[in-house]
Amino acid sequence: MTEPRYRRVLLKLSGEALMGDKGFGIDPRVVERIAAEIVEAHQLGVQVGVVVGGGNIFRGVKVAAEGGDRTTGDYLGMLATVMNGLAVRSAVERHGIRARVFSAVAMPVVCSTFTQRDARKAFEDGAVVIFVGGTGNPFFTTDSGAALRAAEMGCGAIFKGTQVDGVYSADPKKDPTATRYETLTHQEVLARGLQVMDAAAIALARDNGIPVIVFSIHEAGAFVEVLAGRGRSTTISD
Repeated sequence: MTEPRYRRVLLKLSGEALMGDKGFGIDPRVVERIAAEIVEAHQLGVQVGVVVGGGNIFRGVKVAAEGGDRTTGDYLGMLATVMNGLAVRSAVERHGIRARVFSAVAMPVVCSTFTQRDARKAFEDGAVVIFVGGTGNPFFTTDSGAALRAAEMGCGAIFKGTQVDGVYSADPKKDPTATRYETLTHQEVLARGLQVMDAAAIALARDNGIPVIVFSIHEAGAFVEVLAGRGRSTTISD
């Protein structure tokens, strides 16, 4: 096995990645597969942090688009990320690896409240560290939360698990002529308006010198393969 390229990474999972073909909620088989890949990376000596979205359960943006209150919708979305994070924690711990869930929104009966000091210590103690609740603020996506936690935790890279195997000039499922990129700079992503992460997340990663590596979360084993410098992905770095 090739030596992993990074000592500590942040894996960003969308909520949709956890629902498989169900169309809503959590598919236990998908969660188990992703957890097994996280554990495999951990066993290779990589400290893995995870940020989970909530779109499989609730989206605040959708509420706003339908005339509802965006702030309330975003807080409901944050609660959805907590449910997803607890599911990932349970799956990881079934493999005998300790996992800690830290929430940006305090709910001490359910999980730990995020502080940089406590989360860094959890990494050093050998736990998989799962971040939920986004940034704790409405109007910020979990992509921004991922970039923020990666910067706070000193992660070497953000691994963005998506529906496709990299960054394309357009949606390859809709446009068969779309161009796939092997490498990009953060600024190119922003200038071209490529739909990788929201602009705030890309800018935060750029300003902190954090590469973003985009790969398909649906391809079994892809996370560990890309960690080792193999497999198909797009690397965004300056």
